[in-house]
Amino acid sequence: MRHINPKTMTSIALSFGLVASFPVAAETTMRIAHLNPPEPTESHSGAMTAVFKQLVETASSGDIQVEIYPSGQLGEDSDAINQVRQGVVESSISSAGGIAEHYPPIGVFDMPFAFPNIGVATEVISLDSEFGQTLADDIHAETGLKVMGLLDSGGFFQFTNSQRPITSPEDMDGLQIRTMTLPTHEAMINALGAEATPLAWSEVYTALETGVADGQMNPIQQTAFANFDEVQDYLTISNHVITPYVWVVNEDFYNGLSAENQEILDWASDIAVDAGRSMSRIIEASDEGLPQLAENMEVNTLSDDARQAFQDAAQPAVRDVIEDRYGEKGTELLNAMMAAIEEANE
Repeated sequence: MRHINPKTMTSIALSFGLVASFPVAAETTMRIAHLNPPEPTESHSGAMTAVFKQLVETASSGDIQVEIYPSGQLGEDSDAINQVRQGVVESSISSAGGIAEHYPPIGVFDMPFAFPNIGVATEVISLDSEFGQTLADDIHAETGLKVMGLLDSGGFFQFTNSQRPITSPEDMDGLQIRTMTLPTHEAMINALGAEATPLAWSEVYTALETGVADGQMNPIQQTAFANFDEVQDYLTISNHVITPYVWVVNEDFYNGLSAENQEILDWASDIAVDAGRSMSRIIEASDEGLPQLAENMEVNTLSDDARQAFQDAAQPAVRDVIEDRYGEKGTELLNAMMAAIEEANE
C-alpha cells in the first residue's frame, strides 16, 4: 500500500468512525462514473465508491464532495474515460474494454488461462506489485490519466450460453458468444470454434434474449446482477480470463489539490480498492452469486484436461494478436505479466 504520512492517521481513524454531515458547498467536487450498480453489496464498483466517498468527505471535513454516477449514467466506459481526459468528469472506474480504446496494450490480460488462481491474480493486478505499478505508469504516460487503483473485474470470466453444456472446445463450435470490443477476446472465441459477437454492455441482455448472441463470458457477479440466468441455461466454470478494472483520475484535477488532499485520495482509494476486491469474493460465494445462478442454470466445471485443451487452442491466437496489434510494447508487457504471474505462483 502507498505510504501514509503519520500526520494523517488521526483523519483515517476518524473517517472509519464518523459519518458526518457537511455543508452543501464544498471547496472541491470529485465526480466518479462507473457502469455497475450503486449498491455496495451488489458490485465491487458500488463498494469502492461508497467507501471512498465516506472516507474522503470525512477526512477532508467536507472540503471534497464526492458525487457518484453509477450504472452508466454518464455513458459507456470509453465515453466516461473521454470525459475524464477532457476534465468534464474527474474520475472513472472502467473495465478493460473501456480502457482498451485509450490504452490498447491492456489486452495482454486476455491471455487465456494465464492466471492459475485468484490469489495470484490479486497479487499481480495491484498497484502494490511491481508489474501493476509499471502498468499504471505506462497508462499515465500514454493517456495522461493518473491511475488510482487496479483490481480484478469481479473474478474470473466464465462462459454461459442458451444452447448446450460446454465441457470441451468442441462444444463451442458454432456458438455466437458476446465479447467486449477487444480483438484479443474476439480472437480467443474464434480460435475455439465459436463466433465472436462484440457488443456494448448495455446491449447484452437483449441480444441474449432475442438470440442475437447465444452466450457471453463474464465474472459470476456481473452475470448475476445482470440477470443473465433469465436468458441463459448453461454456466461453465472455466476461469479462462481475468481482466483488470482501472480507476483513473484527471491529472490536472489531482495536481490542483493540496498535498494533504492528494494524500487523502491516495490512502482512501487504497482502502476502497481493498473493499472492492473483498466484495467481489463475497458476492461470488453468497446467495447473490453462484448459488443464485445455479438455481436457474446447469453448472459445469472444466476438467484439468479440458482446460489444457482450451488453453492449447486459444493461447497461440491471442499471443499473435498481442504481438501484431500492440507491437514491441505489447509483447514486453505480456512477457512482464507472465513473469510476474510465475513469480507470484512460486
